[in-house]
Amino acid sequence: MMNGFMPRSGRRQFDVQAAGAWLRRHGLGDGAPTPLLTARLAVRRRARLLASVLPAVLILGAALVQASDLLATSASGGDASHPPAKVLVLSVLIVGLLLARMMVDAWVRRVDRQTGESLARRAAHPTQLGWRALLGRPYAFLAAGTFGGAFALAGSALAVGEGTARHGAVVLLVAVAGVAAGSVLQLRDLLARPVVAEDEVSLTADVIMRIEDARESTMPAVLWSLPVVLLLGTAPGWWNAASIGFVLLGLGAYIAVHVRTPCAAAMARRVVGVR
Repeated sequence: MMNGFMPRSGRRQFDVQAAGAWLRRHGLGDGAPTPLLTARLAVRRRARLLASVLPAVLILGAALVQASDLLATSASGGDASHPPAKVLVLSVLIVGLLLARMMVDAWVRRVDRQTGESLARRAAHPTQLGWRALLGRPYAFLAAGTFGGAFALAGSALAVGEGTARHGAVVLLVAVAGVAAGSVLQLRDLLARPVVAEDEVSLTADVIMRIEDARESTMPAVLWSLPVVLLLGTAPGWWNAASIGFVLLGLGAYIAVHVRTPCAAAMARRVVGVR
């Protein structure tokens, strides 16, 4: 049975069990989770589920825009124009997805604020966490390289492509810009979000949540998918090879970064100073 259809008591018990498993997985003890951590982890789990739908909607929307252009071109014998209205529709969709992302983040902040107000005392970290503490240089370089590669693929297709390929390049540019805007908004929210903790364990858990959310916000899967979905087969042969190489190189880089970079729990302990 899905979590959303459970009775309230069953859902609460599920949240407690999931929070306990999360604490054990990150080496934060075997005891029962506090109501604070249970509530915060529950809202993040549900928010992550909702947010995972947004990239799929973006890919489907961009693919539909490009597919409609391909159908129009095929129906007219290759002489169809490429009206900007379809790209504008995609832009409106991206704005809607960004607003949805902001609403999800606001929901998480609201739950954090409500749980924080119920605390008798609060633990505080002496310094504001920066992007290096949350994301780390390896993940930051990976994200920058992935966005740079996606923009380069879109720009090269726009420069040399004609007709449908050129239209697809415009769609790709708009979609990649939307993904970049979403990542920036989420990282900005994570950096500005106040610490909500009552002891050393919940303080460490707070930092772990931020690190996990930051790494999730820069996942390159959508950027790997967009060029292949939108332009593979309609762009020049060298571009098709470059787009496949982009995915393979990116996958290799992601595996290397994931293996060589300390886990979120280790990074959080380093930031908080817990041994």
